[in-house]
Amino acid sequence: MLNQYETVFICTPVLSEPQVKETVKKFRDLITGNGGEVIHEEDWGMKKLAYPIQHKSTGFYYLFEFKVAPEFISKFEIELRRDEKIIRFLTVRLDKYAVEYSEKRRRIQKEKSKKEA
Repeated sequence: MLNQYETVFICTPVLSEPQVKETVKKFRDLITGNGGEVIHEEDWGMKKLAYPIQHKSTGFYYLFEFKVAPEFISKFEIELRRDEKIIRFLTVRLDKYAVEYSEKRRRIQKEKSKKEA
């Protein structure tokens, strides 16, 4: 039984663009390598933090939406904690209403991007 999860993590702002992409790829591969499926991912870019974390006021935000077995989440979060490039993260399990909302939000984003193009 696979559950659907959403993880947002913040990378330290001292990283270069290739280093951020490398970090994202590491966690994407970790999900898919353990029988998971990445449904959606978003690069939110560099944003100002609400409060300083490790003396930093900005960070690179990234979102993963994925399906995976519940046992994998603890392993995934341990890897996030161990990676010194990650300064914060949050993983939540999506219920059926959150899944519907997420699909609706993605559909609206696609329509907006088509209109802008």
